[in-house]
Amino acid sequence: MSLSLFDIWSSMALPARVVAITLLVMGMASLTVFVERIIALRRSRAASKQFAGEVDADMNAGAVDRVIQIAANHPNGHLPRLVHSGLTTLAHVHPDGSGLTPLERMRRHLERRVEELVADLKRGLPVLASVGSVAPFVGLLGTVLGIISAFQGIASTGSGGLSSVSAGISEALVETALGLMVAIPAVLAFNYLSTDIARDELALTNAAGELVDTVEGWGEHSAVAEIPLGRAAS
Repeated sequence: MSLSLFDIWSSMALPARVVAITLLVMGMASLTVFVERIIALRRSRAASKQFAGEVDADMNAGAVDRVIQIAANHPNGHLPRLVHSGLTTLAHVHPDGSGLTPLERMRRHLERRVEELVADLKRGLPVLASVGSVAPFVGLLGTVLGIISAFQGIASTGSGGLSSVSAGISEALVETALGLMVAIPAVLAFNYLSTDIARDELALTNAAGELVDTVEGWGEHSAVAEIPLGRAAS
């Protein structure tokens, strides 16, 4: 009997085919997430780098309204989104009896905003983690089904010859290999993206601290007073 992949697929029972299709779908899902995250991270870094170059002079000069407008032009960058959110919060601060200064309110808002942006950076990673941990077990299920098929071949022929078990054993090995082929790249992709995103998370945290220091250097009250609220809100 030929043991080509086509013949193995043809000899598979429906449960084994379902397992194989499930693994293929999991593999496509993990590949899609990995490619999407790589593109998103590169876009974010490119936008952030461009934004940092454009606002360097404005930040040093305390031109808050100009920085907010430039940040709004880079929606793909996480750094511009962080700066836009922080300075807009500073611009719209109103006394509420809490006793918090505008700078303290901005600092607290930036802490929450960093968490939101990091969660956005990690979007899709649970898919990779799930595929990496579950795919080997799905492949093992296919292996068990292949072994069952092999025993059914023995039972139907009444002998334990190679011809009666080869289809089932081949099916079991293919399912095992498929499970590993899906799981290993998913685990590697998860580890790579986790390390990459951790660097971006640290950069955002540092940027939030630097923004607070910069605003504090302007003088928090004068900085708020100089922001044209109508333009900042646009």
